[in-house]
Amino acid sequence: MALLVMKFGGTSVADIETIRNSALHVKREVDNGNHCAVVVSAMSGHTNQLVEWTREIAPLHDAREYDAVVSSGEQITAGLMALALQSMGVQARSWLGWQIPLETDDAHGAARIAGIDPAKIKPRMERGEVAVIAGFQGIGPDNRITTLGRGGSDTSAVALAAALRADRCDIYTDVDGIYTSDPRVVPKAHRLDRISYEEMLEMASLGAKVLQTRSVEMAMTQRVRLYVRSSFDAPDASGPNGENPGTLVCDEDEIVEQQVVSGIAYAKDEAKVTLVRVEDKPGIAARVFGPLADSGINVDMIVQNISEDGRTTDLTFTVQDSDLQKALDVLSAAKTDIVYEDIRGATDIVKVSVIGVGMRSHAGVAARMFNALAEKGINIQAISTSEIKISVLIDAAYAELAVRTLHTLFELDAN
Repeated sequence: MALLVMKFGGTSVADIETIRNSALHVKREVDNGNHCAVVVSAMSGHTNQLVEWTREIAPLHDAREYDAVVSSGEQITAGLMALALQSMGVQARSWLGWQIPLETDDAHGAARIAGIDPAKIKPRMERGEVAVIAGFQGIGPDNRITTLGRGGSDTSAVALAAALRADRCDIYTDVDGIYTSDPRVVPKAHRLDRISYEEMLEMASLGAKVLQTRSVEMAMTQRVRLYVRSSFDAPDASGPNGENPGTLVCDEDEIVEQQVVSGIAYAKDEAKVTLVRVEDKPGIAARVFGPLADSGINVDMIVQNISEDGRTTDLTFTVQDSDLQKALDVLSAAKTDIVYEDIRGATDIVKVSVIGVGMRSHAGVAARMFNALAEKGINIQAISTSEIKISVLIDAAYAELAVRTLHTLFELDAN
């Protein structure tokens, strides 16, 4: 017998048929003797419609009323899921965030979880009742409904699993797990049976959209084991103890045979900014990156090329493509303070990354990666590294070639 938190995303509860199908997955776990809490997202596309309505009626809207509106999508799904389970003979009751309660700060629209008290639902779960909980929402210190922002339902589920000391948090979505790369780009990509928290965190931050970065961070700090699988699999498909139809995200110690490289990720939403002939003297970097930070612009890769006379430098860095114009405006306004000759921006770039905890104990990964790209005529514009990741910035035209080349190089192609 296990205590499980099962989270169903928007595509898994898109309509009445998919809600019933997802309910069958819950029934399977209940029939197996497990105690279950279910966290649901709004029906696919529903939240976008609610957001659109709030912006249409009041472009400069009150954030508290915004939360009251957009949180209603999950309330509908929770009630429908509870009804679907009841119709199958499973005891179930829906719960909203404030009823748990899931307490947050007062940052409406992007609230952070302050704490969860599962005292009301845990005894009922132990008596066999399924708690169906509206994700993405909580209750703030002003006693108003709050929403958790992007990836909020995943975050709700992980936080609830931590509070309940659940054996596992199962994330049901429209894909059957985590792949070594994007199967749409690399046909030979294959599903991973297990991946470490750190690897998943890197993949999530570098373009893999199956899990949100925030929920993976919480799972890693709280040591919540995540199991990613498809709600569109047959409900009687084997779980982690039989043939694995999904991917387990867990501690590195749980992975017996760890490959050097576990996956190849790429991110198309990068933009490059270059400051030409900046004075090379102490304090210039602070004058460049300080105003960007004050404007809420995150900077990623940074490359500096010093001139032969040592007096000036070209400074190149990347930002999210959605922040490019804002970054150019901020730096243009600060030109007299920074002192540079020219500023350039470009979006025809892609960041490609090699990820694997096995890189900690294996030398030569970077050299092999750079040689393979050079053989394909792919020029590297910038490089950044961590213990388990090497990222390069390249022309967007070479993105798919680079990803497929590296996937084959590090023996990730499916047989």
